[in-house]
Amino acid sequence: MGDTTRNRHGNDNDDATAPPSPPETVYYEGCPGCAMERKKENSTGTPYKEFFYVGVTTFASALPISSLFPFLYFMIQDMHVAKNEQDIGVYAGLLGASYMIGRCFASLFWGVVADRIGRKPIIAFSMLSVVIFNTLFGLSVKYWMAIATRMLLGSLNGMLAPIKAYSVEVCRPEHHALGLSVVSTGWGIGLVVGPAIGGYLAQPAKQYPGLFSEKSLFGRFPYLLPCLFISLIAFAVLISCIWLPETLHMHKNLEREVEMSGDSRVTDPHREVRHPEKKSLYKNWPLMSSIIAYCVFTLHDTAYSEIFSLWAVSDKKYGGLSFSSKDVGQVLAASGAGLLLYQILVYRYVHKYLGSIISSRIAAVLSIPLLATYPFMTHLSGTTLGLAIYSAAVMKGTFATTILTGTCILQNSAVSQNQRGAANGISTTAMSLFKAIAPAGAGVLFSWAQKRQHAAFFPGDQMIFLILNIVEVIGLVLTFKPFLAVPKHYDFK
Repeated sequence: MGDTTRNRHGNDNDDATAPPSPPETVYYEGCPGCAMERKKENSTGTPYKEFFYVGVTTFASALPISSLFPFLYFMIQDMHVAKNEQDIGVYAGLLGASYMIGRCFASLFWGVVADRIGRKPIIAFSMLSVVIFNTLFGLSVKYWMAIATRMLLGSLNGMLAPIKAYSVEVCRPEHHALGLSVVSTGWGIGLVVGPAIGGYLAQPAKQYPGLFSEKSLFGRFPYLLPCLFISLIAFAVLISCIWLPETLHMHKNLEREVEMSGDSRVTDPHREVRHPEKKSLYKNWPLMSSIIAYCVFTLHDTAYSEIFSLWAVSDKKYGGLSFSSKDVGQVLAASGAGLLLYQILVYRYVHKYLGSIISSRIAAVLSIPLLATYPFMTHLSGTTLGLAIYSAAVMKGTFATTILTGTCILQNSAVSQNQRGAANGISTTAMSLFKAIAPAGAGVLFSWAQKRQHAAFFPGDQMIFLILNIVEVIGLVLTFKPFLAVPKHYDFK
């Protein structure tokens, strides 16, 4: 009974009372993923520097996506491809959809490549594609050239899938929601600041005749200035990628990521749940159900973005607000500022107390009556109209971000790191397909609605916002069981 044995640390302990030795963590030298794991092991704080990189790269990547919406109506007019004013929406929708069509075909490829060679190279290449092809889009004077450059920009900008994976790999599990919130914030702000830049800087010879003449470069190419401005932001972010740390594990035991010597168990409660077997992502229903819900909400949000810009600049006789592109830019800039404050000051508490699913449901429910008020704003004017449209735009942006962030968290909780890039690639591919359908469908819907201003059943713009609300209701239904499956290890609220 008195016999003792010497354990692995060289200590004499009684066999009956000796606790099992904790597993020893082994990190591989030269592996950037292991270096990141070691850094997370030694630091329990919020990785603000890494989150800053995530935010600015996502912001720069999102800027060109919707920057054309405020001037798209006028760009189609200048290209003289529409036979009449009511047909402009159709051509605008096709041009708006071309970016997402390109991204739809390439997103899964970029996600898989990011799982092979790392997140950082794909992020840097995506920034380079923005610099080149967004500038070329600003130089487009023919409709086919505009379509081609936007489609190439979409297919070569493969950043969204790896940046989502990256945002949860640079932080401990307790900060995953914040990491994905940074992605959603950067993306959401980019989608509203981009149109603001487009609205303020498009057609500078007309908006700022004292600074730009009709014979100058920006007078001959009236939509180059906003595109060039965004490309310069992307170039600055491209340079900053030099300091972006890699997170992908690059050693033979990739499926285990951080190998445990002497014991394969992961006992650290701060580590993410491991998935030892690499099952098909298409059979992972928690992943696929959250992706489908995400895509429906994305369809709604993209269609809303295009319809809002077209509706705001269209003439009041067609049910619009008769805004200029600058007016639309101001509204979207205010929306972006409100979204930034919401994400910094409010969202973390919303997620903490409500969770991803409940907060998404509440936001979807509140969006429905909000959208129903838009058609009646055409009867307002002056300060009353400004207060109504600014407030509605800010609230709509916060609701959309709450929903999309929540569904992104569910997606990334359903897979392990060695499948996260591919999983986000599938998500981005599906989302891009829906985002390609949204502008084209929204443009056709808008043109059709403008031709039925005096219909008895939901005339004109009322029909547009009714259909948007129907899509929102479908997305809301998809957040409930039995359709939505939640990962077993996810803390449901």
